[in-house]
Amino acid sequence: MEENERIIEQNEKEEEEEEEVLVQQQQEVWSWGAGTEGQLGTGKLQDEHNPQLLNSLSSFAGPISFLSCGGAHVIALTPGGRVLTWGRGTSGQLGHGEMVNVLQPKPVESLEGFVITHVSAGWNHSGFVSDKGYLFTCGDGSFGQLGHGDCTSRFSPQKVSYFELRHVTQIACGMRHSVVLVKDHLGQQVHGFGFGKRGQLGISNERLQSVSLPQTSLGLNDVKIVSVYANGDHSAALCAEGQLYTWGRGFGGASDVHIPQCVTTCLSFSTAALGWNHALLLTGDGEAFMLGDYGHGVLSDPQMTRSRKKESDKDAVWRIPGLNGLKVRQIAAGAEHSAVVTDDGSVLTWGWGEHGQLGLGDTADQTGPHVVSFDKLIAPQHLVGQVYCGSGFTYAIRTPGTNSNV
Repeated sequence: MEENERIIEQNEKEEEEEEEVLVQQQQEVWSWGAGTEGQLGTGKLQDEHNPQLLNSLSSFAGPISFLSCGGAHVIALTPGGRVLTWGRGTSGQLGHGEMVNVLQPKPVESLEGFVITHVSAGWNHSGFVSDKGYLFTCGDGSFGQLGHGDCTSRFSPQKVSYFELRHVTQIACGMRHSVVLVKDHLGQQVHGFGFGKRGQLGISNERLQSVSLPQTSLGLNDVKIVSVYANGDHSAALCAEGQLYTWGRGFGGASDVHIPQCVTTCLSFSTAALGWNHALLLTGDGEAFMLGDYGHGVLSDPQMTRSRKKESDKDAVWRIPGLNGLKVRQIAAGAEHSAVVTDDGSVLTWGWGEHGQLGLGDTADQTGPHVVSFDKLIAPQHLVGQVYCGSGFTYAIRTPGTNSNV
């Protein structure tokens, strides 16, 4: 019996290895938008208005399971927990021990002995979470956003000692602050550190400028949080029941929020994505919504302008028009642009387009979703698996499929 189980386990392991090799061979990673600091991974210092296939990424790094795009740098995570970074590195945010830009993916050597399970790229800082619950940060620390008790920048990932006896599961890095989710035998807590003037730390002190040691965000202890988010001066958390809590800079011109508040809606969300002035929300049945201002770089209904919005509408959740009944399976938000992946594998983008981050071949802004076209001669059978947005650039990962329309 034990021998049979051993054989089954060995066969399963071999099948997994074969599948990983297949994905490695067939996975396509594409990038477009702002590229003058190497964030597109193309090896060139220029913007790209159309999707560019990164031939070297999958062959060098193996399959990519997750990306996080920041101000002008990218963090890639492999299925085995290996980390690679590239793009702007002038604050040490790439974790390579130096302050230089890197044009192509490079392994973070100091993390090679750890299995990293979650990463986040902020404007100029980075966070890494290991399977053991350790948190590492590097990059710009001038506002205390690294959580080390000072305002010093780090050029290599350093373990945050405050959480050494706790189990961190997620980190979300914003413009100048960080939000961390801790889950262990002592319970669950959300912590914030860094710049907090707009309330993005959730610690209820309107005179607060910044803190360099993690502080417990208020009002969430009795809520089962499953995910945390940050971008710009916003923070958010999603609970197990699908309710979204937000704090920090007010959306749509509303007042800043210093304690997490639940977004008033009867909808239940499965995930969220934050921009600088807006948030995208996705329900479990594939319906996409928006929270925030109808203005430049967000979603603009031509019939709805700032001047016509009522004061009571500032915190309202709006259904995204222009999707024509398509179900959405993933959402992403940059500084002032947005992207979604639909059930048929299409990528749609809209918002600010100055650097070509919409992937539509030009630098025009778009008020509604438009389909991004990929080079069909490469692998027309591929589907888009995931899309990721940085401040002014976009990435998409295409994986094997049979019904691609892109």
